[in-house]
Amino acid sequence: MTTARLPLFPLNSVLFPGLVLPLNVFEERYRAMMRELLTTDESEPRRFAVVAIRDGREVAPTAPGMPDPTAVLEKGPAAGFGPDPIQAFHRVGCVADAASIRERADGSFEVMATGTRRVKLLSVDAKGPFLTAELEYVDEQPGEGSGALAEGVLRAFRAYQKRLAGARERSLTTGAELPDDPTVVSYLVAAAAILDTPAKQRLLQAPDTATRLREELKLLRSETAVLRHLPSLPATDLTRTPTSPN
Repeated sequence: MTTARLPLFPLNSVLFPGLVLPLNVFEERYRAMMRELLTTDESEPRRFAVVAIRDGREVAPTAPGMPDPTAVLEKGPAAGFGPDPIQAFHRVGCVADAASIRERADGSFEVMATGTRRVKLLSVDAKGPFLTAELEYVDEQPGEGSGALAEGVLRAFRAYQKRLAGARERSLTTGAELPDDPTVVSYLVAAAAILDTPAKQRLLQAPDTATRLREELKLLRSETAVLRHLPSLPATDLTRTPTSPN
């Protein structure tokens, strides 16, 4: 079992390996995290772990009336996550490697990171200026029939995209961009499909690639059928999510 202790960044979204994650960091606990990461030599990876929030607030109340007029002012690294923070988070997350961390004049940060590999949350420490976690790395196994399943998922994803109005040119429908690796396919499709957080979390923590692809095939076929009867929806980019405000 390979473990690591890393800063913990909870979000109301799921990060997958290979997904680009832009962050707008303004809360003091996460500013402190970025300042700490900047002390790491540029030749070394600046890593932190991202987990999806199961129960709690991504942005804690910072003043009366913000964002909830009835909210009580909370402070500290675990603000918004209750007395036992680990209970507020999904247990499987993803390590993020910060390619760039830029501090603004007001002390906030603009961060661009990329998901690298899955981790399992073992414990959470709230004693410092930001949350840290003890994590176990989760290896990705291909599973049986992952190659054939990936081909089926790509076909289903093409059909799904055709049902999304205003699909962007840069999509999996372009042959030159089709990935060969079934695991990469599984993560790209999981990130690009318009699904709620619980569904994306189930895909992230699938025991192997083949299981994830089978679930994606079911979801894509179901979503495509629903889209036939709904107004147009915007398409999503394959490897990016909207900037997360924190």
